[in-house]
Amino acid sequence: MISETVNSTELKKTTPLKRLITALIIGDLGAYIGLLTVGSILLTLRVNEIDPKGAITSYGLIAGIGSAVAIFSMPIGGFISDRIRLKFGKRKTIIVVGAILGVLSLMCMAVSTNLLMLGFFNCLMAFGLNIAQAGYSALLVDQVPESKRGRVSGLLGVLGMAGMLIGLVLMSVMTKSSNIGKFGLISVILAIGTIIAVILIKDAPAERRNLEKSREDKVQIGKVISSIYPSPRKYPSFTWAMLTRAFLTLAAMSTTYNAMMFIQRYHYTPEATTKFTALVSFAGMPAMIIASLLGGFLSDKLRKQKIFIIFSAILAGSALLVYAFAPNFTSILIATIILQFGYGLYTGVDLAMVARILPRKEDTAKDMGIMNIARTIPQTIVPFIVPFLLGIGSWSFVYCFLAVCGLLGAITVLPIPDLSRKSTDDVSYNNNDNSINIEIN
Repeated sequence: MISETVNSTELKKTTPLKRLITALIIGDLGAYIGLLTVGSILLTLRVNEIDPKGAITSYGLIAGIGSAVAIFSMPIGGFISDRIRLKFGKRKTIIVVGAILGVLSLMCMAVSTNLLMLGFFNCLMAFGLNIAQAGYSALLVDQVPESKRGRVSGLLGVLGMAGMLIGLVLMSVMTKSSNIGKFGLISVILAIGTIIAVILIKDAPAERRNLEKSREDKVQIGKVISSIYPSPRKYPSFTWAMLTRAFLTLAAMSTTYNAMMFIQRYHYTPEATTKFTALVSFAGMPAMIIASLLGGFLSDKLRKQKIFIIFSAILAGSALLVYAFAPNFTSILIATIILQFGYGLYTGVDLAMVARILPRKEDTAKDMGIMNIARTIPQTIVPFIVPFLLGIGSWSFVYCFLAVCGLLGAITVLPIPDLSRKSTDDVSYNNNDNSINIEIN
């Protein structure tokens, strides 16, 4: 039985689930490889080539501005995607536009001759790939039934780490290649992933009635504001979910300072630091992948999401307390595996929970973009707050602070309603005026 009238074209444009999952994995992974390979190594190498004497300061400035651009890119891309009426499809269009900007920017970064050029194209690359990811994120809400979102969320949750590690492996075997070769390979991967994804995905244009509704909303200032950020009073779960994501991402981002911590805290040599940092990264990946897939699968089976997030927050906080007082590398290694397992449990249900509590169908991509700010901001501010925290105390103080952030994630998720016990394939939007439910029995 199908209740509530919906556009028949939209129903015909639904992609078969296995085909959609394949498209999301291939396309989104390509975007992650582009973003994270540049952020983790290629940008550093280019800055060192252009400005070897001021590399630390120059890198911080360029990376910081690029991160700031990334913060606002997904909401902007989502806002645009929700209003695209091209027959090609609202999500596919923004994905293709973002990928084109990404490919062009990557190749321009390879041949940039000064910091201004490099910084500009790094920002353009961040903007392009983030608006593409806004399209991929919205497809989860548009086309994946609620009863399957946990396992899909689990699969997509590991793409970030997988993308970074794939990029690092590729760059490690291309150490003697030219910049054009390195950036070119990443561009080709991005382009091929995008092409495969858009071929597999069936998509529809935005509905005209949504645009008309948006024009009506602009009449009142309060509605204009709520059209940008969902009202915390009307949709409190959205804000609680953002806080949960922000706190748990802050805890997970503690690993970005591992190399610096090994040098300053344990006084390892650069060679040992490189080896141990890589070992910790690779050891944590299997734990995160297993936890993400397991968490997503079990959340669908048990019809529970919050318990996995609470357990994730406890594991993350506990692991960071071990970090705080770890006497040696072995302790750090064990704590990292626990931390990544905990964060994996969270990523396994995160997207599924967020998709369930989004306020309005008309603003799916925009709201998903806003939600992703909660993941981007911690990635941006951790490099700034760690030196500040070290100025107050020691490395132990830093990790105790981050442990508290992780544990707060268990508190902020409590007000969010959990899944209903009845398993349905509903797509529900909490809109007082236009509530839309699709039920398949």
